[in-house]
Amino acid sequence: MNGFDIFVFLIIAIKVFFIILSIIHIYLKETGKVDSTLDEKIKYWKKRTEFVFIFLMSVLLIYLFNPRNSKINLINTETQLLLYLFGFILIITADWSNFIHQSKWFSNFQEILGKV
Repeated sequence: MNGFDIFVFLIIAIKVFFIILSIIHIYLKETGKVDSTLDEKIKYWKKRTEFVFIFLMSVLLIYLFNPRNSKINLINTETQLLLYLFGFILIITADWSNFIHQSKWFSNFQEILGKV
């Protein structure tokens, strides 16, 4: 196993840890323990884990798509899955309120549809 494979598996492990933290947070929310100290710690580590994941995925993208060195042959099944999921994660975690509520063209589009 080379360094690239270890890096990809590190990213996968961090994402699995993030998913576990998210599931615990959802469980605490459903049981009414949203403001507990455990939930505060879970949210703290969840935010840090998400930041580390996005940072490592950015490093992976920079490494793979560096125009000076072609690394396209390194895109194996695991890397392809990571890039695929990263796209969905960026869409889901985007700040949609800026786009929907503050966009002038979107407001005009809503007026055309009759939903003001």
